[in-house]
This record gives sequence, structure tokens and C-alpha cells, in this order.
Amino acid sequence: MDLPENLPEQAVGVEQDVPPVPVEVDAAVLLLGAGVTAITHPMLYVKLLIQVGHEPLPPTVGTTMFGRRVLYLPGFFSYAQHIMKVDGKRGLFRGLSPRIVSSAISTVVRSKVKQVLSKKDEQQASLKNVMKETSHEMIIQCLSRVATHPFHVMSVRCMVQFVGREVKYSGIFSCIVKIFKEEGVAGFYVGLIPHVLGEVLFLWCCNLLAHFINTYAVDESFSQASAVRSYTKFVMGIAVSVLTYPFMLVADLMTVNNCGLAVGLPPHSPIFQSWLHCWNHLSQKGHLFRGSSFFFRRVPVTSLPANED
Repeated sequence: MDLPENLPEQAVGVEQDVPPVPVEVDAAVLLLGAGVTAITHPMLYVKLLIQVGHEPLPPTVGTTMFGRRVLYLPGFFSYAQHIMKVDGKRGLFRGLSPRIVSSAISTVVRSKVKQVLSKKDEQQASLKNVMKETSHEMIIQCLSRVATHPFHVMSVRCMVQFVGREVKYSGIFSCIVKIFKEEGVAGFYVGLIPHVLGEVLFLWCCNLLAHFINTYAVDESFSQASAVRSYTKFVMGIAVSVLTYPFMLVADLMTVNNCGLAVGLPPHSPIFQSWLHCWNHLSQKGHLFRGSSFFFRRVPVTSLPANED
């Protein structure tokens, strides 16, 4: 039997030119996804704590460019430093494991569903094709969300334990046992409905708005028309994400609602009967966009006296 080093150079060359198999490509994508998830996790962690209304640091008095005095709440860096003081640098990565698993499952599900739905039809910039593409994206997003939501619930509950300093949820397997024992299968899907509604609304609004702008607002005679069209969907995504943000906020709050952690119980938070109850509560308080910004978070102060020279 010939060893690899004894094979003809031509045969070796042929083997070297063979493109990588799909398994290797998938592994690379999974590793990249895990890396991005790990890098961005501290930002998501801080955002989540702001969403649930946890403000451990006192605000500071500042003045706007128009001379109005306001209270500035701590930004991302101040909040992250506070977490490191309490839990150390590793504390910034609390709840990371379920997110990495969720990212991997999402990648696999999306890849498999795309293979089933993809067709090699010629794509034309027509409303019919846009609606067809968006429908496929919606199916992919919904299936991905259903598959990964249990891990989202685990991750969120692990992170918000910072508020009450609990240790109820730790590893993935212990989280699965704890949630199933206390809440059953339904416990893995709390907050799913507003999350799915927000993502579906985002997809349809973003794709349809981008199509109408590219079709009716961008003039073909404009020399940079193709360049403008390439950025339209990205810009629309930013704009639409602002409008759909309350759905994501409500979904995260319902994830921790009445789960045995301090952050989801009175006096920190009322017990919500449904996600609509949660939405109405936030709307009345003016908190539907709480946590949407990392910086320049301010609370207007009407009781402070005006500056006097």
C-alpha cells in the first residue's frame, strides 16, 4: 500500500486543489459566529440590565447645548466597569454559554431551511419577488427563533441574576432541569410571541420600504443609483429597528417575569399577566424604549434650579 508521501505529485496536487467540503465551511461559520457572540456579549449584557430597569449607579448632573439641566445615567463603559468591580472581568460574560449554543443552532437551522426553500429562479426587482423572498426570510426567522428561544431564556435569566445576586441559574443543563421542573415546556418559550412579532414586522417593513424607495424614489438617471440602492435596505433596517424595539424589550421582560428572580418580582417589577399587559405598563410609564441607547441616557430634571451667573 502506497503511503501519502509516495503518491505521484500530480495526484497530490489534485487532492490539494479540491475545494473544502461543506462541513469545513459550516465549522468556520460556526466558529466565526461564536467569536462574534463572545465579543459582543458584554454590550448585550449591559443593555439587558438597562432594559430590566437596573440602575446601580447614581446619575450625574449635566447641561445640554441649549443650557437645559439634565441627569445623565451611566453609559456603557461606566456600567461595564461597575460589573467588573462586582464580579470581575469574567462577570461581563455571564450567560454567554447559552448564547453560543443558540448562535450555532441558528446557523444550522438557517442553512438547512435555506437549502429547502432556495430556488435558482432569475431574481427580478418586482414586488412579487420581494414578497416571495420576504416570506422565505420570515419562515427561516420564525423556525430559527423557535429552535433557539429556550437558550435565549436561559441566557437572559443567567444575566439578570446580577440584580438580586442570585445563583438559581448557572450551567445549561441545570437551567434546563430548573425551568422544566418549575414551568414545564412552556417555560422555555416565555416571551416568544412578542419576539416573533417584532422580527416579522421588521422583515416586512424593511424589505417593502427598501423596494418602494429603490423603485419609485431613486431615479435611474442618477449616476450613483446602484450605489444608493445597495445601501437602502441597510438604512431602512436601522430606521425600522427603532420602531420594532418595544417588541424586543417586552419579550425580554416577559422572559424574567415571575420566574423566581428578584428582577421579575415586586417591588422591582409587577407581575404581568400577558405581554400586552407588560406593553401597556411600559407605555404608561414612558419606558417602551428603555435600553435602546448606550450613551447620553438622560432624565430631564425639572426640580433643579437654573444656572445663575
